[in-house]
This record gives sequence, structure tokens and C-alpha cells, in this order.
Amino acid sequence: MLRVLVVTGGPHARSSAGWPAVEFLLAQIRGFRPDVEVVQRALSAPDIVLPPAAYADAVVARAAAGDPAFALSEILIGELETCDLLVITTPIHNFTVPAALKAWIDYVLRIGRTFDATPTGKVGRLKDRPTFVLVTSGGFHQGERANQLDFLSGYLRYALRTVGIDSVNFVYLQGMAYGSEAVAQAIAEGIERIRSLMPAVVT
Repeated sequence: MLRVLVVTGGPHARSSAGWPAVEFLLAQIRGFRPDVEVVQRALSAPDIVLPPAAYADAVVARAAAGDPAFALSEILIGELETCDLLVITTPIHNFTVPAALKAWIDYVLRIGRTFDATPTGKVGRLKDRPTFVLVTSGGFHQGERANQLDFLSGYLRYALRTVGIDSVNFVYLQGMAYGSEAVAQAIAEGIERIRSLMPAVVT
């Protein structure tokens, strides 16, 4: 069975304008691998809170994985550890990741648990797995029409690499604030990008 984890970083989750591209991606995955189990993790849910002081203290103290302060972190890491394919869907908020996705990163990147610090840098403990990152934005951050900086892509790629995930494929849905025609065009371009990536990624 192929286990797919879908991490939704935006506040609108399935009602976001870019969600049709996610649905297309999941349908494509099912077409290649009918034995799919999809796990949904909406980071806008009330139980995803910012890491509190107790969590920070437990990280610094290198507390055991069973420490109560790590309860949410262990759940999120467990979802990541057990997936075969990762999908992250996120908007760009103020040039980078939204606060909810940053909280997920802070819970998942944990020294001594998902990565080790070495004299030559951080080394991930998790296995690599195919990853899609679908990025929605009202304006343009990539390509010829780009007029804003994109701090999301490089940061998220580096964060995932820190835990051992290198096989990251970005799909950009841009210009979503320019009306329904622009949204439709962005979705169509995203779908073509997904279609071109699928055979190599899933097989």
C-alpha cells in the first residue's frame, strides 16, 4: 500500500482556490497506484498550536521522546515517518511560509529525533521520499512575470533536506488574485506540471 500524507498549510484547506490541483494530483497518484491510503493533516485545525515554552525547554534538555511536551511533535513526525509520498500545499504569506506551516516545521525538525547535529552540519534521520509542494500565490514569484521575492521555496527545500527529504518537486499556482480566468489558467498550468512529473515520481 502507498501511504500519502497531505499537509495543508493554508487557512482555507480544501476550500482554497488551488485545491483542484491537489485533487488532480491525488487522482493521478491513484491512477498509477490504486492501493493508496491518503492521510490529511490540516494545519489550520485548532489542535495545531504554536510550540510553547515547555516544548522549547524539552528540546534544549534533549528530553526523551515520551516527554509530554513532545506529544504533538511525535504525532506529526509519526505521520511523516510512515508516509511513502508527501504532499504539502501552501500559500505564500508575506514572501514565505504561513505561520501554521512554520509551526509544523518547528515540530518536525527536532534535534536528536529527525536530524543530528554534526561538525559538518545537520544530517537527516528520515528516509527520502517523493514530495510535491503546491504553492499558491496571489502575485508572481517565479518566471518572467515575477515581481516579488520568494523566500518560501529555498527555505522549505532546506528544511525538508535537514530531516533527509531531498526529492522535492515544486508546482507553482501564481496570479490567483487576478480573477477567475487567472485562477483557471494557474490551475491548468499546475495540472500540466503535475502531469509531466507523475511518471518519474510515482514509479
